[in-house]
Amino acid sequence: MSELFRIDDLHAKPTEADTQILRGISLTVNKGEVHAIMGPNGSGKSTLASTLLGAPEYEVTSGRLFYKGEDISLWPTEVRAKAGIFLAFQYPQEIAGVSVIQFLRQSLSARKGIDLSVLELRLSIISWMKRLGMDSSFVDRYLNEGFSGGEKKRNEIMQMAILEPELAILDETDSGLDIDALRIVAQGIREVRQDRPDLGIVLITHYQRLLDEVKPDFVHILIDGRIVKSGSLELAAELEKNGYDAYRSES
Repeated sequence: MSELFRIDDLHAKPTEADTQILRGISLTVNKGEVHAIMGPNGSGKSTLASTLLGAPEYEVTSGRLFYKGEDISLWPTEVRAKAGIFLAFQYPQEIAGVSVIQFLRQSLSARKGIDLSVLELRLSIISWMKRLGMDSSFVDRYLNEGFSGGEKKRNEIMQMAILEPELAILDETDSGLDIDALRIVAQGIREVRQDRPDLGIVLITHYQRLLDEVKPDFVHILIDGRIVKSGSLELAAELEKNGYDAYRSES
């Protein structure tokens, strides 16, 4: 397998504080692989997602990140995004005055240097909206404004489809979704993977139910800023049965 992304002994803390949250995470994602990271509240899951995208709220104190063989540890967020690293947020932000199609046109231009016509882009967006069970009127609405939780998450998956990243980090994409919305989002993830089989995914979640739908290649348990156990999908079922306490001693 061809290595796409590697986390090498990553330690990180909030920029404005001294408490280490990530305490030595190492992980390798090859092309086409899905890695699920599960952990309780406060284990460092969202800190990990933000740190991988270079968010200024967090500071890497040691360790390195490699993407397609390059050390990207010092790359700013926008450079990582342009290079093909995508983050789906746990809590997508509303952007008043910027429509979905405007946002995607600007993002696509920055990501790939492609200035698609509005018509071409509209057709592509509407096609994906159908696949994700979204009303086509969303294309002209302001980004995430008045969207339900499920609509916001589906919109994130649509962005992933349109922008064609090479690595997608999905931060609790299942958070706040009912079972029907979760299945639609999971179906969207599967369809994006079908279109782009080399896409690497880091899927950060609390719950097994999304993993049952997406079926990751690897499952990692994150406790107190460290990966304490890795395995196959069976590990998620074991976690569902025994809870996190069984793994806390291993951290």
